[in-house]
Parts: sequence; C-alpha cells; structure tokens
Amino acid sequence: MLQIIATTIAAVAGFILVYGITVSQQIEGAISTQDVDHIVDDIDVEVAQTGALNILLMGSDTRDGDNADISGDDAPGMRNDTTIVAHIAGDRSRVDMISIPRDMQVEIPDCTLLDGEVVTGGYGDFNIAFSNGGKNGDPAEAAACTINTVQQDAQIPIDHWAVIDFDGFITMIDALGGVEIYIPTDIVSSKAQLDLEAGWQTLTGEEALGYARLRTAEVGDVSGSDLQRISRQQQLLEAVIHTVFEKNLLTDASALTQFLRAASESLTTDPELGQVDFVLSLAASLRNTPEDNFTFHTVPWVYTDDRLNVLPTEEAETMFQQLRDDVPITVDAEGDSTSEWDTNPTPEPSNG
Repeated sequence: MLQIIATTIAAVAGFILVYGITVSQQIEGAISTQDVDHIVDDIDVEVAQTGALNILLMGSDTRDGDNADISGDDAPGMRNDTTIVAHIAGDRSRVDMISIPRDMQVEIPDCTLLDGEVVTGGYGDFNIAFSNGGKNGDPAEAAACTINTVQQDAQIPIDHWAVIDFDGFITMIDALGGVEIYIPTDIVSSKAQLDLEAGWQTLTGEEALGYARLRTAEVGDVSGSDLQRISRQQQLLEAVIHTVFEKNLLTDASALTQFLRAASESLTTDPELGQVDFVLSLAASLRNTPEDNFTFHTVPWVYTDDRLNVLPTEEAETMFQQLRDDVPITVDAEGDSTSEWDTNPTPEPSNG
C-alpha cells in the first residue's frame, strides 16, 4: 500500500543526521525481504528510459495471528483488499498511484511458488492472483504471482514491491497520531466496527482500517461496491500523505522513529526496497516533489453484463501506455451511482 511511499517521504536526509547507522540497522533488520526474481517472468515491452520506477503496493488481509483478531476471521491463505501501482516519474516531479479493482476480470498466469510448485491460473477476479500465490501464507509468493499478473495483463514492468498487513496498517496510522479526513455521511457498521459522524474526523488506526475495508453499513451511503471502497481507500491514503507533510516528521525525532519502525515491522519487500540506503536515496530524490503531485487514479473499467464484476476498457490501455512512456496520466475510471463517493467536500479541516 501507499504507506511505503509515505515512509519514503518521511525518511529524507534528516533521518541520517538524527539517527545514524544504529537505528538504520534496526529498521532494516525489522523489514522482511525476499528475492522472488527467479519466479517472476520477464516481459518484453518497450518503456521510456527515464529512470522511472514502478512499485507494486499490496495490502494483505491474511487471517491468522494478530490479523485474525482484527479481521474477526481465521481462514487459511492470504487475500488482498488493495493493490496499487505507484509510478515514480523519472524526473521525480510526480508520483501516480494507480488502483487496480480487485474484481476486475483478467487473465491470471500460472504461478510458481518458491518450492517449485505451480498453481494453475485462469480467467477471473484480479485478486485471485494474490490468493493463489498466498496459499501457504507467504506474502512474497503472493506478491510474485500478483506481479506476474500485472506485468502480463498491463504490460507494465514492476521494479519493486511491498506487502503490508492489517496489524501494521493500524500501527502506522497510530504512529502518525491518526489521520484527518472528511466523512460525507454518518456511518454505522457493526462489521467494520465503525460509528462515525459526518464531517471532519480524525481516525485512529483501527478506525482507518475499518474505513478502508468498509463494504456494509447499517447507516450510511455504503453500496458494497469494491469501486466505492477504492475511492475511500484513495481518500484515506491522500490523508496519510497530507499528514506526513503537515506534521513535518523530519523535525520530530520521536515521531519519526515511531513511524519508521511501525512501517518496517509490517512490511515484506524485495531485497533492494528493504535496504535503508536505497530508501534514503529514493527519499532524497523525492523531497522536492509537491504534495499535489501525488495523484490517485483507478484503472478505467466497465461493468460486466451481470454488473457483478468489471472489465478494463480501451482507456485502460491508454493509461498503461502513459505509464510506459512516463508521462502524466490523462485518463481515469468513471464512477456511477453505485460507486461514487464524495471526497472533495467544500468545508476546510479544522486547525485543532
């Protein structure tokens, strides 16, 4: 998910000056890393040689351990509620966040696990890829199968990847002191354990997770649509980025330490992304990127005939080509009455 990008921004050069190598090693040691290059298939696609990076961010809802307590379930395997391609422009002027609907119908390639076992793919919901790879509970294997699906269907090369779990998401939001977002309508959901009033609210980690996963509610404009949920997730992640900028974590040693450690303890990444030196170098390259240049998009879609799932449209290929060309995104998904969500209210957030 987007937290790795927020972490990157927060960890700019001041981190080195304040903490030095000891804390750096602690953070690096807490990140789980796994090399999956040998089970990820190469793709032959022409891309602009600009130095752009594509990072695949995945939110895992594995249902065991602490995550089982959070999800209210204890089921084997892994699933992912959120998949975002974070495209970092070669000139570091912008970061485009592309959400992929979990119910989008795609071709899912056969998936090879680390022990050589092959899980048969097929045609179906996009998030089946993560579930296929995560059958044994390994986030790296789940990531590899998802990378293969993205690379095959979108023809976008994935340079790095990160998986974050439920428990880690909560810890990271709480490390920020919560995030302030605008709730367009009262929401009461027993399943998501939410009771929110309309207006500006500061959400705790547990509330933010419930909001990001919200699909049913006794009170509130909640359609159950995954597309509507994507809008809420993007709204929440925008708030995370805004909070990192607003709090200027670089000047608060205690808050920065807590946030970075929370991030590291909940992440599984490729080996390079798990190295503090690499993250710091990437952070330094992004420190002049304006907050407004972190933009959110969704792969353009159209409903299937039964309106239970969605298909990518011709504009989706336009979006993928713009990513390959490393140019600003000019197309986006278009919502309807079952998936729209007002994320642009006129009131301003409180200053308190």
